Amino acid sequence: MLLPAYNEAAALNSLIEEIKAYGLEIVVVDDGSIDGTAEKAGQSGAVLLRHPRNLGKGQALRTGFKYALDKKFDAVMIMDADGQHLPAEIKNFLEHAKNSDAGIIIGNRMHEPRGMPFIRKLTNMFTSYFISKITGFNIPDSQCGFRLIRSNVLRNINLSTMKYDTESEILLEAAWNNFKIESVPVKSVYANQKSQIQPLIDTIRFWILIGRSFKRRKK
Repeated sequence: MLLPAYNEAAALNSLIEEIKAYGLEIVVVDDGSIDGTAEKAGQSGAVLLRHPRNLGKGQALRTGFKYALDKKFDAVMIMDADGQHLPAEIKNFLEHAKNSDAGIIIGNRMHEPRGMPFIRKLTNMFTSYFISKITGFNIPDSQCGFRLIRSNVLRNINLSTMKYDTESEILLEAAWNNFKIESVPVKSVYANQKSQIQPLIDTIRFWILIGRSFKRRKK
């Protein structure tokens, strides 16, 4: 289980304790936190990987992916470290993976989006529509960070982004390398914590990613 974390000390310990019930190795990538996230991760018994400064969620994912490939894991599960995803739903991903050859299994919050902030819902619908059209797969929630990615996908995709656009880049690269993408329904808990997503900036990054990806594919 890969947990990219930036200033998530408040939620981290309880989240890790719940994940432990599933017998998964837990890896926390501390992306330059200043609130004690690294210390909390270390105390919990998780494997801790650290960035000396904040590099972005995408780079945290890439650091975790490298660790997983070096350790020769079969797959990587990813959850947000802020407690937004429910550990009780880990079993749904594992069960789906047993009965599917999909390279990526991604959570779908859009089947029950109650509580999702309006602007996030709007941008998610927008990006998911285009990602689905481009990849040829029905991906109703392309921005969901709750995912399972098989290691053969990670070995074959080429990532260049470092921020939240990495989550979209993973889907594009996987589809263009002929890996199937499927979804499982999940719920999310929206507390009062401040989101690190910047809708305007991240939408611009999304379009830059789309253009760059098409150029790279044509080469």
